[in-house]
Amino acid sequence: MARGAELIVVVTGAPGAGDITPLVVDVIARVSGAGQSGVTVLADGDAIETPLMTSDASAVRTALAGSPLDVNIVSSVERRKRLLIADMDSTMIEQECIDEMAAEFGLKDKIAAITERAMRGELAFEAALRERLGLLRGLDEAALERVYRERVTVMSGAKTLIATMTRAGAYTALVSGGFTFFTSRVATAIGFHTNRANVLAFEGGRLAGDVVGPILGKQEKLAALTEFAGLRGLPMSATLAVGDGANDLAMIKAAGLGVAYRAKPIVAAEAAASILHGDLTALLYLQGFKKDEFVSA
Repeated sequence: MARGAELIVVVTGAPGAGDITPLVVDVIARVSGAGQSGVTVLADGDAIETPLMTSDASAVRTALAGSPLDVNIVSSVERRKRLLIADMDSTMIEQECIDEMAAEFGLKDKIAAITERAMRGELAFEAALRERLGLLRGLDEAALERVYRERVTVMSGAKTLIATMTRAGAYTALVSGGFTFFTSRVATAIGFHTNRANVLAFEGGRLAGDVVGPILGKQEKLAALTEFAGLRGLPMSATLAVGDGANDLAMIKAAGLGVAYRAKPIVAAEAAASILHGDLTALLYLQGFKKDEFVSA
């Protein structure tokens, strides 16, 4: 850990649920070693933090096991991140776009099963993507427009996360193993500075069953994190990466703060931080923002 750095325990719950009760505060104050005076309320009933004053971090992580709360330990170094790289499907939006595309063809169950295995790391991402696109060959562009208009919904807290980080001076990039057809629209709707994804190949206004150029997968997401940080002259400690699937894991592990958001088990097990119960505003609490600092989007 960098000189002068400390570890901070952050406890978050579902917004408005009020699950952080006085009893929860007492437990965290005790197991963190910081005492009641060390606890800072970030959002009444929803988020608190305290310095970690004990060497038994595992006890802190398990103190609230079974409760609807996320307990994470983060570093104070570059606490407020200046670069965010975010996955799109099942992270910034509530759906997997390719599964919703498949629904237009009556193939959702078949393709969703492949998607699930790929996101769990059971299948090679590139091969799984090509297999699914092959099954969707012939789907027309109008169907993609319907998918975006009728099926895609923004994840709770996404707009507030991006608006708040942007006002604080961060650069935000939506980097997806999905498709630019959707990332371009989602990035604009949520407020990202830029987006990057695979480009669908079309023939006569219909899907050709592949992408244009190399597939953007796990290593390309990691490369995007490194590239954007370099372009902005930022150390890795100043970066945040968030995602849910196996193809997000490399960037999550490389970032200064890597967050598994409602993620597959392989990702949650290896990420530095994991959010299961809260929405995307929990990423702001991890950075030390208080609720009254949030920017309403």
